[in-house]
Amino acid sequence: MHVLLLAHSFNSLTQRLWVELSELGHDVTCEFDVNDAVTLQAVELARPDVIVAPFLKRAIPEAVWKNHLCLVVHPGPPGDRGPAALDWAILEGHTDWGVTVLQAEEGMDEGPVWASRTFPLRHATKSSLYRNEVADGAVEAVLDALARLGDGPVGRPALAPFRPSPRQADRAIDWTHDDTATVLAKIRSADGTPGLLDSILDRSVYLHDAHAASGLSGKPGELVARSGRAVARATTDGAVWIGHLRAREEHGLKLPALDVLGPQDHLPEAPGYHDIWYDERHGVGYLHFPFVNGAMSTDQCRRLRAAFVKAAQRPTKVIALMGGPDFWSNGIHLCTIESAASPAEESWANINAMNDLTREIITCGSHLTVAAMQGNAGAGGVFMALAADLVAAREAVVLNPHYKGMGNLYGSEYWTYLLPRRCGPDKARQVVEARLPMGTAEAERLGLIDCRFGRDVPEFRRLVEEMAEALTTDPALDERLAAKRLSRAADEAAKPLEQYRAEELEHMKLNFYGFDPSYHVARYNFIHKVKKSRTPLYLAVHRSKINNIR
Repeated sequence: MHVLLLAHSFNSLTQRLWVELSELGHDVTCEFDVNDAVTLQAVELARPDVIVAPFLKRAIPEAVWKNHLCLVVHPGPPGDRGPAALDWAILEGHTDWGVTVLQAEEGMDEGPVWASRTFPLRHATKSSLYRNEVADGAVEAVLDALARLGDGPVGRPALAPFRPSPRQADRAIDWTHDDTATVLAKIRSADGTPGLLDSILDRSVYLHDAHAASGLSGKPGELVARSGRAVARATTDGAVWIGHLRAREEHGLKLPALDVLGPQDHLPEAPGYHDIWYDERHGVGYLHFPFVNGAMSTDQCRRLRAAFVKAAQRPTKVIALMGGPDFWSNGIHLCTIESAASPAEESWANINAMNDLTREIITCGSHLTVAAMQGNAGAGGVFMALAADLVAAREAVVLNPHYKGMGNLYGSEYWTYLLPRRCGPDKARQVVEARLPMGTAEAERLGLIDCRFGRDVPEFRRLVEEMAEALTTDPALDERLAAKRLSRAADEAAKPLEQYRAEELEHMKLNFYGFDPSYHVARYNFIHKVKKSRTPLYLAVHRSKINNIR
């Protein structure tokens, strides 16, 4: 079946559908909905059997939906209407929610329903819910709808009133009256861009990355503690940690809270906000690093390296690198780079810090290492995972094992050693040149990952623990570790890791300091969400001359 994905951008849900539909053998192409003329041309070129719209910010042109079946993914249950369904669901404290695939018609979200799914609404950010429960439900519902194209829609539910996006005033925090749960719901409902507007120390800022601050309290609204680069602010019944802020100013960036507020040395240091932690059970060390958006700054890479080195000194034999529930890692931190006095210098420091971390994982001879990919991964984060002895991924994870989309960035993290070692030189070149998202089935076939399992994060974690604990009791574990050390020594003798690193960094130096500014332009556009004026040809297959001949 020829499927045209019509989307505002190639976001997480659009990527997930691209992966799932392609894996099932459908002919998938994508067009960014730039304007009516572009969309009409895309439909004419693609000649789709069906148009699927997973993420739009405006109505599909009438000339399109009147002449083609257009299935719109709405992140709300049947009958719900409006562009901010998840925002309202979180704000209003719903315990269950849903996702609906409906047919585009003249009225926004008024078309007949083709399929839907429901799910429990856990306490989480809008982005996390969208990336997990909504995406899972959307995939199932889209596949259900496609399977029954010959039968038609299932019906028209009763329509709820159309609800516009919440205004900042609709979720403004009243620190003198709001309890912790209310504050968290308001911040989580506004997760994304720009965030929830507030004022701290007479500065207008958007709040992000909020968590309950157990054991802390104070005068509501006042800052009461700091932990790392996060600050705690008192509520009526406790306090919340605020990990990241975005200054309300032109080109403001989402950064660690104290990077925006400046030093707050008068605040007491208190435990509670962690972006890295380690726990140990039944002979297995679990290293967690749920970095916001999967981005790893220079400081975070250095701290994670130190934590890994310390974990490798423990009397265990297996270390599971857990990442976070939404992202395993997406590589270097583009926001901290963009905000630096010299983005080129910070880029260089960041990539070297990631390389130092990756090298520790590659050369760890005392432990069997497991990269447990609970969430999505991209760019250097994927290749850092390949440094582990065993790579396991949750079934629904999407990988982007390439750098070129960021201004033809060459990449490092020893990928020229790690990727060919797993899938061979020819396939390695295909992977990094493709610029396309990859599902776990394809990644397993290529050898990028060793196994995939788990429908959701809790199930995946449970199965990872079972696997890791089984490894610790394997009678052949010591023999396996000895073979690992011998293999690493042979590889080092054939070509030292430092040579791979030096060759990669020669390319990176040109990306960061060379005459071609493509990386810096692409980074700026990505960070500031500059809308693309056209769809990249590797996504818009219908715009390729070769593929237009059917």
